[in-house]
Amino acid sequence: MSKTVNLNFRNLETIKVEAGTSFLDISKRFKEYFSYPILVAKVDNEIEELNDKVTRSANIDFYDRSSGVGNGIYGRSVQFLLIVAVKKILGNEAEVIIEHSIDKGFYCELKSHSLDKKLLKQIEDKMHEIASADLIINKMSVSRIDAIKYFKKKKQIDKANVLKYISNTLVNLYRIDDLYDYFYGELVYSTSQLDEFSLTYIKDNGFVVSYPTTYNPECTLPYIHHEKLFDTFLDYTKFGRLLNISNASDLNKKVSTGKYNELIRLAETYYNSQLANVANEIYKNKDKIKVVLVAGPSSSGKTTTSKKLEIYLQSKGFTTHQISIDDYFFDRDKTPVLEDGSLDTESLNAVDVTLFNKHLTKLLNKEKVLMPTFNFILGKREYRGNSLTFGDNDIIIIEGLHALNEELTISIPKTNKFKIYISPLTQLNIDNHNRIHTSDTRKLRRIVRDNKYRGYSASETLGMWKRIREGEEKFIFPFQDDADFVINSALIYELGILKTYAEPLLFSVSEDDEMYPEALRLINFLRNFLPIPSDEIPSDSVLREFIGGSCFR
Repeated sequence: MSKTVNLNFRNLETIKVEAGTSFLDISKRFKEYFSYPILVAKVDNEIEELNDKVTRSANIDFYDRSSGVGNGIYGRSVQFLLIVAVKKILGNEAEVIIEHSIDKGFYCELKSHSLDKKLLKQIEDKMHEIASADLIINKMSVSRIDAIKYFKKKKQIDKANVLKYISNTLVNLYRIDDLYDYFYGELVYSTSQLDEFSLTYIKDNGFVVSYPTTYNPECTLPYIHHEKLFDTFLDYTKFGRLLNISNASDLNKKVSTGKYNELIRLAETYYNSQLANVANEIYKNKDKIKVVLVAGPSSSGKTTTSKKLEIYLQSKGFTTHQISIDDYFFDRDKTPVLEDGSLDTESLNAVDVTLFNKHLTKLLNKEKVLMPTFNFILGKREYRGNSLTFGDNDIIIIEGLHALNEELTISIPKTNKFKIYISPLTQLNIDNHNRIHTSDTRKLRRIVRDNKYRGYSASETLGMWKRIREGEEKFIFPFQDDADFVINSALIYELGILKTYAEPLLFSVSEDDEMYPEALRLINFLRNFLPIPSDEIPSDSVLREFIGGSCFR
């Protein structure tokens, strides 16, 4: 007699099914709750692919591409679809390298073949053809050693090498037709679930694959080329190639041979060279530039960058002053309120922009200004006798969420301002087909910093991340193209350091915690990297802002 199990869906409905029923079949009963195809199941807080089978009574839910989990799965699956299409058109020796995230998608380069718009259109058409064919994406668990032998035989040395450094006895491979590949996260059940994507030619052999996001899951938005951001990515990719470090295995090889100290020094020098370039650019226009504005997404290293930039500017003869936007918050009883009744503390509406501009204008006119200080305990601005007067060689540095928004400094002519966008734009990948999201680097940085300086658990930080990302989408990313300079705060060695600090914190997330699936994903991600000791990291490193020991705190 078949065993029957009970499945509780969101405390809305409980169904009985036979043990051994696939989650694909179960998902069909709940598709009315979802706007897009269901991609994966959550069973008692564990992610299960749709071709897996139920074995026990449990709480159950599902994800489509409008969720963070589902969107990650959708993106990885589109990557596999691309790889298969390229090989079907150009042969098994053809190779596409998935480089990095960029504007709602990912940037790729085609190796061993010349790429033009005509060929790219053929690849895109083939992807749609494979998607329409409704091919099952089969998952199989195989010996790690056997997988290494397979990839060596196929001359996919990047995959063989990355599997060398993980301790798993078994690894998951995925197959479409006769093509096998390794991905460190789950994929969709069938190619027919990948109904939205587009390819955009950039230059040379490069192109971008775009697909729906959690903020616009309905369709694929047209690709917007952010040239400064793209060029900054490209420069760091070239730097990585000079060091022979493009993938996790390249970094692990350096670590395993004890050669990471030199790598740390080179990475820090590259970061510092960007600050030197910024200082030089400002110095060239010292008669005009009086205000430097620094913005970037969470955990980009804005504080350290602003402090170090002060030193570089001072070495050029400038007298620097840091002004905090936070000190110009409206008093709490005057702060705008959102629809749900909570205070609107993140938008520009929470800042007294009129007073801020009045003070900036006075300073540039060399008038004395009594500077405010915001008392966060009392929720009001205070004046404590701090005044500021501007001199000929003075320059103001303003770092904050809205720094790139022209509305913040609307009374200051653009010629008097220099805007800097900062973000850790990592060029490192796990292998040629598994990219590292820049948001994952920032998320790990934030987990470590929040725990060390604010006492937050990894679960609490992960729980805030959706709101943090929504703020970035509204208040930071739309203004990145207004920047005069993009600073890449990524350090090529840092994931080995962050593994040491973040991994124990992630293991503290319990299995019944809502954040457990994301914590587990990050744990599996970090397994691709060997740990690196932090002893050799200089005290002025941007990474010290997160792990501790910064000379700027």
